[in-house]
Amino acid sequence: MRRAGDPVNERLVILGSKGGPAIRPGGPSPTSSLIEIGGRRIVIDCGLGVSRGLVEAGMALSELDLILITHLHSDHVLELGPLMHTAWTAGLKRPVRVFGPVGTKAVWDGFCASLSYDIDLRIDDEGRPDLREMVTITEFGEGMVLDEGGLTIEALRVEHPPVTECYGLKFSHQGRVIVFSSDTAWFPPLVEFARNADILVHEAMHPEGVDRLVARTGNGARLKTHLLASHTMAADAGKIARDATVGHLVLHHLVPADDPAITEIHWIEQVRTSWDGVLTIGRDGLELPLPGSKHQRKTA
Repeated sequence: MRRAGDPVNERLVILGSKGGPAIRPGGPSPTSSLIEIGGRRIVIDCGLGVSRGLVEAGMALSELDLILITHLHSDHVLELGPLMHTAWTAGLKRPVRVFGPVGTKAVWDGFCASLSYDIDLRIDDEGRPDLREMVTITEFGEGMVLDEGGLTIEALRVEHPPVTECYGLKFSHQGRVIVFSSDTAWFPPLVEFARNADILVHEAMHPEGVDRLVARTGNGARLKTHLLASHTMAADAGKIARDATVGHLVLHHLVPADDPAITEIHWIEQVRTSWDGVLTIGRDGLELPLPGSKHQRKTA
């Protein structure tokens, strides 16, 4: 684990690996990830626990740089405001840019309105800069999101009904490519979007685990209908990775992620029916080094 202030090692960290907003004793946190690449620190999604996850990954919250929100389900955006506020109280002085789908600005503005008493008080009492002026929200659609300093971020609208503004994301820098599926049903256009990516981070469900989950949930029938219509079985995530010829498949947003009867072995068995490449099953705090730049690989 990197300590705050240490030189940046380029890495991917799965901060929260669980699909859905509920948390249970001893279980994982909802979705969030960190990419450190090209001197940038990029947070992808802000599910409950993202602030703690970043600190435990060794990143000082005052180092926040870019935040990307894939869609506005609560397990992806609930802690956006609290993350920014916590970073502010931890000494954040630099501006932070947040990119998200239509509606992201309303989420941020609503948070600021709800905490206006505390924000105003700390500005007056502690001499802090105005948090509301330190955050820039940019709402995006499909296509190029950012092209800056050798880093490009692209978005692909994926299938996650009933949410229509939901985007997979591609991060490219010096020949390295990391793709996030976001929440999606099995979506063949992801194959071209993720073509030859070094790492594909894809959501996944386990079929037996879904049945066990709905059996213990009060709204089981409705929940199962939603899950099957808008998420991807692990074997199908493997098909996307195979057809896109990616270098490394990482499963996250696991459903279920907190059922002791569904272990890493069970996830691997599902994916191996369609994918025989490098595979990692996500867990909170999992850290993976990024491949070297294209130049580094050519001269190695």
